[in-house]
Amino acid sequence: MNGEKRKKISPADYKKRSYRQTIAADNLISSFVTVKETDLHILAAKNIEAEGKHSVHRYRNQLENYINSHPDFLTALIPLEPDNLAPPIVKAMFKAAAAADVGPMAAVAGAMAEYVGRDLLDSGLQDVIVENGGDIFLARNKACVAAIFAGSSQLNQKVGIRIPASRMPVGLCTSSGTVGHSLSLGKADAVTVLAPSALLADAAATRLGNEVTAAGKDNINDVLGIAKTIPGLLGVVIICGKHMGAWGEIDLLGLD
Repeated sequence: MNGEKRKKISPADYKKRSYRQTIAADNLISSFVTVKETDLHILAAKNIEAEGKHSVHRYRNQLENYINSHPDFLTALIPLEPDNLAPPIVKAMFKAAAAADVGPMAAVAGAMAEYVGRDLLDSGLQDVIVENGGDIFLARNKACVAAIFAGSSQLNQKVGIRIPASRMPVGLCTSSGTVGHSLSLGKADAVTVLAPSALLADAAATRLGNEVTAAGKDNINDVLGIAKTIPGLLGVVIICGKHMGAWGEIDLLGLD
């Protein structure tokens, strides 16, 4: 993640999470937490597997209990009316979904990454990265460079986003219609969104990914126009085949 050399990664490698072996983050230590569908790679100054697992169970229990009594929360593809009695993580998902005009579960990966990451920051850790299937909560005291994984596109891992320390903590989330298991109705190899909230970045990446219906500059520009209407986003990068477009406060770098 800091711009050092990376191996090339195929879509099959993504399913195995092999891309995690390419992440370089100074002297931070990797911890891995897997609970049902939640699969986190956490980087911090020490191994925090136990703390991370405790947080994951805490927030999964809140989500699962809420879904058991509100099944529409799991299946809705459009925003739902907020519930003032819901747990904080659920309220935050309602809010992100409304901003991006998607169902609340479109923010679930970013929600888990951010809420676990903020628990770790509250515990006194200074530098924390939580990655959840390509959706990232990033809190560091120095600038970072994140490569964009774009499947079989010629631009796969050839484009990076530099994120200054002054922007952190921040959410960096990617949706793809060609890679990964998450629902996307579009054809983008990667729609990467930078936002102050990982929940908002995740929900917006899903919405914008659904809108990429053709591998052409005109469609990409149209989708970037939609991105401008979603409040709170810092920037967006779209890769579809050989085409790429970007909008907002995005510092792009070419990577070897």
